[in-house]
Amino acid sequence: MRVALFVTCVNDTLYPDTGRATVALLERLGVSVDFPAAQSCCGQAQFNTGYRRETVPLARRFAGVFEDYEYVVVPSGSCAAMVRDNYPRLGEPAAAAVAPRTYELTEFLTDVLDVTDVGAYYPHTVTYHPTCHGLRVLELGDRPRRLLERVEGLTLRELDGAEECCGFGGTFALKNPAVSAAMGADKARHVEESGAQAVCAADNSCLMHIGGTLARRGSPVRPVHIAEILASTEGAVW
Repeated sequence: MRVALFVTCVNDTLYPDTGRATVALLERLGVSVDFPAAQSCCGQAQFNTGYRRETVPLARRFAGVFEDYEYVVVPSGSCAAMVRDNYPRLGEPAAAAVAPRTYELTEFLTDVLDVTDVGAYYPHTVTYHPTCHGLRVLELGDRPRRLLERVEGLTLRELDGAEECCGFGGTFALKNPAVSAAMGADKARHVEESGAQAVCAADNSCLMHIGGTLARRGSPVRPVHIAEILASTEGAVW
C-alpha cells in the first residue's frame, strides 16, 4: 500500500517528535511511509474562521500533493476532520476525492491495519482526553482507548468530564480567552484528580492548551501525544 504522512502545521512547527513517532510506529508495523515535502497547511484555521475562499487553494494543494497515495495518515484528529468533513463542502472535486482516503492515526491502525496491540511499552499511569474533532466529527469512539489498553506497562486512568472540551478550539482561545482559560482549568483539574502521570490525546493543539494550564498550576502531569506512547518500546521511549 502507498501511505503518506500529513504531519500538520502544529506538529511540524512545535512537535516534530510526534511526526517521527508516527513514522517509527508505522514502519515497525511493516508500513512504508512517504513524506511529501510539498505539503503545507490543510486550511483548517482559515475555514473555521470564515475564510472559505482562502481555504480553497490550500485544499487544492493538499489534493495535488496526496493524489497518488492510497492512504494519508494524520496524527491529528482536527486536521483529519478538516479534510474528511469539510473538503467535500468546498466544491473542489480533487479535494473531495482525497477526503475518504485520509485517516487519523488511531483509525488507520484499528480500521486499516486491524491492530490494537502495536508492541508498545510505556510504564506510566496515563489518562486519555478525547478531543472534540476526534470525538464528534470523526467519531473515533473507543479506538484510542483500545490501543492504549494493549500497551505493556501502561495503567489507564479514567478522566472525569472526559468528553468536555478543553477550551482550546483554535481561534476560539484567541477570541474568548477568559472562557478558554476557565475550560482549560476545569480540564486540568480533572487530569490532576485522575492521579495520572501523563495526559494523552490525539491532538497536540489540545495538549498544548492543557499542558500549558497544567504547567501554570505547577502540576507534574505532562502532556504526551498518543503516537509517542504507541511508538515507545522497552529501551526506546519517545
